[in-house]
Amino acid sequence: MEKAVFGAGCFWGVEAFFENIRGVEETKVGYSGGHVENPAYELVKTGTTGHAEVIEIWFNPWKISYEELVVKFFECHNPTTVNRQGIDVGTQYRSVIFFQNLNQLEIASRKKSELNKSLSKEVVTEIAPAKPFYPAEEYHQKYFQKNGTLACGI
Repeated sequence: MEKAVFGAGCFWGVEAFFENIRGVEETKVGYSGGHVENPAYELVKTGTTGHAEVIEIWFNPWKISYEELVVKFFECHNPTTVNRQGIDVGTQYRSVIFFQNLNQLEIASRKKSELNKSLSKEVVTEIAPAKPFYPAEEYHQKYFQKNGTLACGI
């Protein structure tokens, strides 16, 4: 199993997008990229912690490659909007890839560059070294499955 961590706006929608992809074995929503240890949603949503809403994905590389996941990541949101996805605005909704190793860095950078060449707007996705991942509160996990609605879009 390998791990990928992506931020693409409201984590409920991102999790719903990724959890049924063949090769994705486990998903968990949470927070990463900030300066506060063990942040709670009520603090993260203020935009003062530096954290992004992210999804931690454990995947089977024999069934899906990291490169394929990065392509899916870029398909599931608008990577040309700064700190915004749809009606969700703030640094916690930024487009970000937290790479786990140099291979992931190379793949993410290459796919971002390729996408930049095909779009009329600049891809603003941040590509940063992995930071601690803090799982979100239980009521955020598998939100769509529990509630039958996303209440946010990606």
